[in-house]
Amino acid sequence: MKNNIHPKYFEKTKITCACGNSIEVGSTVSELHLDVCSACHPFFTGNQKFIDTAGRVDKFRERMAKAKEMREAKSKKIKPAVTEDKTESK
Repeated sequence: MKNNIHPKYFEKTKITCACGNSIEVGSTVSELHLDVCSACHPFFTGNQKFIDTAGRVDKFRERMAKAKEMREAKSKKIKPAVTEDKTESK
């Protein structure tokens, strides 16, 4: 094996879940934070709960509204103004 190419290995990596559960394992990362673990996941607990991390649906709706506004503003700027020629030819 080549020397000095492997990442540092931590024997006691602390994994912390949002529910407060913590686990110690070996990893190349010193500390991890999770949103869902086996102690609070609906598949393992049998309790259903809705998880909307960081308001994904709300963020999506905001992006769609902003995109719609941009399209409307762009379409108004592109349309040429209709001007009437008021000079009379004699």
